[in-house]
Parts: sequence; structure tokens; C-alpha cells
Amino acid sequence: MNMKVSFSTLACPDWTLPQIIAIAVGESYDGIELRFVQGEDSLWKLPVFSGKELASTKRALADHALTISCLDTSCRFDSPHAAERRRWIVEGERMADLAAELGAPGLRVFGDTIQPGADRASTQSWIAESIRELAEIIATRGVEVWIENHGDFSAAQEAAAILAQAACPRVGVVWDPANSFAASQEQPAEGAALLQSAIRHVHMKDLQHNQNVWRYVLAGEGDFPLLDLKSALDRLRYERFLSFEWEKKWHPEIADPEIALLHFARWFRKNCA
Repeated sequence: MNMKVSFSTLACPDWTLPQIIAIAVGESYDGIELRFVQGEDSLWKLPVFSGKELASTKRALADHALTISCLDTSCRFDSPHAAERRRWIVEGERMADLAAELGAPGLRVFGDTIQPGADRASTQSWIAESIRELAEIIATRGVEVWIENHGDFSAAQEAAAILAQAACPRVGVVWDPANSFAASQEQPAEGAALLQSAIRHVHMKDLQHNQNVWRYVLAGEGDFPLLDLKSALDRLRYERFLSFEWEKKWHPEIADPEIALLHFARWFRKNCA
């Protein structure tokens, strides 16, 4: 299948946009998943994404035929407090304005964690209600809401249940099968069968289990069945983005972005293209 490949700027959180574009072009990525730029995750705050600089940014992306595959937010909707969930909806609206400007089809959001004193059912309801509300608010912008399977809701079954409760066609999933694999050994074929057409964007990364801890390793060097993931997506006839997520922001000890982004691009072309 004709899958496209991007990378998350979680790999290079302090880089400027020109640095990000340069490595994307140099390693023949089709797109960029924006998470952090110059250390900022509320990207709408950055000059490069507003006013005249935004116009220049859009031209630079177009000149290099680069797509913004997904605009990642830090929005999470697990709080028992409605005011806190509302705060994240407002952040999501601001990010959706930027996503529309950049032509990004979706916003990544989280569930994410069952808070002290809360239970799974209530948390699931808060998440479903919040993502439906955000999706309805931003519908006119042409941007969808994509929830990542993450935290206490890592299993594909959990994401599917939230989507069913949200019952909104403008809500989908950023599927991170490595999260499910690390949490419960869920195999890519299982997750793909559960989520199917709800999958709007896919994170790809490798993990190695060592002394009861999962560690990020370069593609092809770990225990996660990357090629099984490719096969599962082929069976679904998936043609959206596969996005390399190298969590350098949260794990500074792992390889630098210049190494990891180059390695993944070449591994992908050899094994998946």
C-alpha cells in the first residue's frame, strides 16, 4: 500500500522549524508531525506560526512538498473537574485554527490517566464527552480530533470504547501499537482488527524489554514486531501516514535526532516502502 512517512518533532523538541524542514527534506520524509518546536508545545504561541511568519512557513512547506501529517496537542480530558477539561478544549480550539492554516487533517489529543478518586467508567465518559464537544466546535475548520491510545487507555479496545461512546464521525484514533504492546503484549493484528477505519494516523517505534523496563531503541533493533504492523496496515489498505515517534523530549538519554531520524527513514525505505 502507498503509505506515507513522517516523524514527530518529539524527537527534536528544541529545533527551529528550518532545522526540522531540512532533515525532513534531506531524508525524504513525506511529512512532519508537529509536537514541539523551539521547546514550545502550544505552537500557536510561536511567531513562526502567526502573521507574516506563518505565511512564510506555509510557503516553505509547500516548496518542499511537505505535509503536516498531524498537529499534536497536550490536551487531555481525564480530569474530574469540568473547568479543567474546558481549559483543554479551549487549547484544542486554538490549535485547530493553526491546523487549518497548515492543512493538517487532525489534532492529536489524549485520554489519558484515571485520576485519584475517579474510576474508569467515569473517566471514559469525560473523555468521550470532551472529544465529541471539541470535534463539533472545530468541524467548520475541516480538522478532526484524533485520540491517541495512551496511559491508562493504551489498549486498542479502550480507544474503540471511547470512540463508540463519543459517537462522532469527526473523531478518530492516533494508533500507537507500541503503547498497547508494552502495556499488555497486544499484537498489531489485534489492534488493527479492533480499530480498523477509525485509524487516522499511526505512530511507529521500536522497544526493547530489559530488566522489566521497556526502552526505546532504533527501528529494527527491539522486540516490537514492526513488520507485523506493516502487514496489519496493508490488510486494512491503510494509505495515511506512518509517523516515527522518537521520544527524545521525555527520554534525553536515547540517541540524538540526527541519528534516529536518519536511521528510521533508511530502515523504512528498505523494509516498508
